[in-house]
Amino acid sequence: MIVTKESETPTDITLNVSMASEDEEPFIGRSYRRLASRVKIPGFRPGKAPRSIVESHLGRTALVQEALEFMIPETLNQVLSDESIQAYADPQLELLEIEPVSFKAIVPLEPLVDLGDFRSIHVDREPVEVTEEQVDEVVEQLRNESAPWDPVERPVQFGDLLNLNVDGTIEGDQAINDKGVDFIPEKENPMPMPGFSAALVGMTAGETKELSLFVPDDHNQEEYAGKECQFKVEVLSIKEKLLPELDDEFAKGIRDGYESLEALKDFVRQRIKDDGEASADRQAQEASVQELLKTASVQASDLIYQRELDHMYEERERSLRSQRMDMDTYLGYIGKTGEEWREELRPRAEERLNTYLVLRKLAEEESIEISPEDIQSEIDTIVVNAGDSEETMRNTLSSESAHESIRSSLVNRQVMARLLEITGAAAPGSTDQPANEEEAEDSQEESDAAGSPDSEEPEQGAEPDA
Repeated sequence: MIVTKESETPTDITLNVSMASEDEEPFIGRSYRRLASRVKIPGFRPGKAPRSIVESHLGRTALVQEALEFMIPETLNQVLSDESIQAYADPQLELLEIEPVSFKAIVPLEPLVDLGDFRSIHVDREPVEVTEEQVDEVVEQLRNESAPWDPVERPVQFGDLLNLNVDGTIEGDQAINDKGVDFIPEKENPMPMPGFSAALVGMTAGETKELSLFVPDDHNQEEYAGKECQFKVEVLSIKEKLLPELDDEFAKGIRDGYESLEALKDFVRQRIKDDGEASADRQAQEASVQELLKTASVQASDLIYQRELDHMYEERERSLRSQRMDMDTYLGYIGKTGEEWREELRPRAEERLNTYLVLRKLAEEESIEISPEDIQSEIDTIVVNAGDSEETMRNTLSSESAHESIRSSLVNRQVMARLLEITGAAAPGSTDQPANEEEAEDSQEESDAAGSPDSEEPEQGAEPDA
């Protein structure tokens, strides 16, 4: 076997490998055994024909072609071992000749990452302040959500809950035919058409009214855009919200219950602050990563960027399938070819991969390591928050792949915490451990699949459950 280096750069090595017949022989023997069991040769039972007969019947080229799928990868692995070459990712292979077999392999090497003067990076953290207006707004929202709808005997007002029969025709065609539909008229509500809500104000239960409204020019049903719609509306019932008094009894009626209105406000105030800090964390992390990317330099094989681009393309395909749409339909919708869309994705793919590489380098520089005890502790936290599903969750997290995913999640969490410390953007008193159940739930989600560098954390709500 002859191995030559066609070219070598800091990010790739291109090898040409020419195999001699004696190198091919073990692989040809394996392909013979595979083919012999499938090929029908007169006078022989399947798998019993001698190799010379099979080779005569099919030709040596057929045996070689059958062997290529394992001959080339296994030969290349041996070459890389002999040459002390460590591939960072799967090489790109090209068959040059089939008899004798020769092939080219472009081998991507470990990317070169220099973080530069990263310790001089400074990022200002957005201060978090909670106003009483914010607290009152959330409490008022809870008050509205918990209020029952009670029938009233008065004309319609904005904000009432109406039960309607609605008939709408456009140039003789019935465009709307809703019976017993619930509707809340709001001043700024343009549905089903601008002016509809305002026309209902003042009507009484049992009253029928006819009105004409014009369909907006930008209506999603183009055949109706700009045309006049004749409505016939009957009000069947009118209800209004009976808002509870803002007192201790109201606070006790919220799910989980609060001893007093002030205790509820304290909880809301803390949740708003926690969510504000979480939002400030995300902004600080994003800004810190962007500054780190500016100071760092990354040299990586184009093959690695291509694989990242492929991965992003496949992610979008899966996302579209979950929405019952295929890629061709999506591309038609955005008016681009697959290649044009891939080119648009390229900068994002490069940034995503570079982000992963520089954060991995930072973890190395800062000696961030995750022990088996760290992984077990994280599993225990996730399991405790699984409630009745503790045993199922523990079994799910017992696999090696789940442990690796959790390890990756913990590394990412710790390296981001360290980066915020370096840039001065860490929250006062912050740690790299989950601060509450919801962060633990985020870790549980991350354990289901390894997170990608651009994955987003779910936002946390500011309200207690009503």
